Amino acid sequence: MKIQLIHPPVYLNVHAMTALRPSMPLGLAYIAAIMERAGHQVSVVDAVALAPERVVPDGKVHRLGLDPEDIVKRIDADTDLIGITNMWSFSWPLVRKILHLLKEAHPTKPILAGGEHFTGLPELSFQQSPVDYIVMGEGEETCEEFLEAFEHGQTKDGKSLEEIPGLAFRRGDEIVKNPRRERIKSVDSLPWPAWHLIDIDIYDEKSLVTGLHKGKTLPILATRGCPYQCSYCSSPTMWTTRWYPRNPIDVVDEIAHYKQTYGATNFPFQDLTAIIKKDWIVQFCNEIIDRKLDIVWQFPSGTRCEVIDDEVAELLYRSGGRHLAFAPESGSEVTRELIKKRMKTESLLNAVEASVRHKLNVTAFFVIGFPHDKKEHIRDTVRLARKLAVKGIDDIAIGFYFPIPNTQIWRELVARGDFEVNDDSLMTPIFANDEKLLPDNNYCDHLTHKQLTWLKYKILLNFYPVSFLTHPLRIFKIFFNVVRGKETRKLETFLVELKRKSGIWIRTKLRLGRPAAKPAG
Repeated sequence: MKIQLIHPPVYLNVHAMTALRPSMPLGLAYIAAIMERAGHQVSVVDAVALAPERVVPDGKVHRLGLDPEDIVKRIDADTDLIGITNMWSFSWPLVRKILHLLKEAHPTKPILAGGEHFTGLPELSFQQSPVDYIVMGEGEETCEEFLEAFEHGQTKDGKSLEEIPGLAFRRGDEIVKNPRRERIKSVDSLPWPAWHLIDIDIYDEKSLVTGLHKGKTLPILATRGCPYQCSYCSSPTMWTTRWYPRNPIDVVDEIAHYKQTYGATNFPFQDLTAIIKKDWIVQFCNEIIDRKLDIVWQFPSGTRCEVIDDEVAELLYRSGGRHLAFAPESGSEVTRELIKKRMKTESLLNAVEASVRHKLNVTAFFVIGFPHDKKEHIRDTVRLARKLAVKGIDDIAIGFYFPIPNTQIWRELVARGDFEVNDDSLMTPIFANDEKLLPDNNYCDHLTHKQLTWLKYKILLNFYPVSFLTHPLRIFKIFFNVVRGKETRKLETFLVELKRKSGIWIRTKLRLGRPAAKPAG
């Protein structure tokens, strides 16, 4: 079959205080690879790579990438199946518009969708859009069986659509939602992502990468899932609570292949939490060292701290590891207990000390405004931020709490009437890093939006001034790195992105007399 996959345009919040930026579609590249292995002809309409400098206002935010109408024009007349992904529910209004335009232009072409949004809200996705099929959760095996049944009427082992785990679909006016599929245990059997279908050079040239941009970049996924059950996180819904690592030798093989084939030297790992078992990370680091690969790799998305000691930290650095992030979320042990964040402050501090000793760049992630949060809980975060500054970590990132669909806290908010599913509420995550919290985006029972905004700056003021006072050379290094466009820490990435976003804001204001893009509907 001929299949066209769509990586949609992305929403940008030019006012966000964050170093996050759009990046390559790793999940879609994995799905493309499984489709190619099954013998299908696959191409990708990558709305970001095809228009990386097209940034237009779209409602309260900006949109980066091809216009929805341009995406539809790129669907070939002889395409048998259209696939689309959507990770964040704040992009749903945009993706929904694309789906309607696709169906209007190609009413007989089936549409297959997947990703965290469709997994978390499959019923809403069917109700509000003309999507035909949804793959829920980990997609490769479900997608492979779906393609067999779609093309031949049943899978190789005789399953009909109704018998394929992890699949939801329309049957007339009825929505059929099959039971979820068990997680893929043999993760080493999966093909590597089909990066030959993605213009990776464009992402590199425009610095559209995850983490620090330290050379030509390709993302890596070394492990899948997370064994923990944090009540604010989508992982238990998307991945269940199973953690499966790949063979570290296979991961290094993949990295070596990308270096040889694409000239890539920078590898941000997009794992939910890669460092769970000490023997795994030790074997991985030693494999890189033994091969003398001369690369840089990093954990920008956060990882566990329990197994990072002096031995591991030294190996991380010697093998090219340069940046890692820890996610205590709060300085309060009470808060961590309530949100099921199984992390002790002592373990965090031990890992930080080892990491700093071995010259690793370290970031800590915090969230304030959980429904139960009180001033005393956030005061604990202030104290921890100050302590981390003295101990030498490089950066912190603070976001306001936002509900993710079908997580435990989200379900509790919905049950008590504090969250209504609509476009405005689903957009909440994109405003989590704003300079101030708006009343409609505050889900805390005990603190106002103004109090939470002030507490955010209090945490920052207890970190960065202390960090610069105790490590005075840092401020000069940051200045010179930003001037040169070099990234060695999150703050530098943020400042580089701030320059770019300021340019977007200025260009938007200068478009006098030009009609703004109609908000996605």
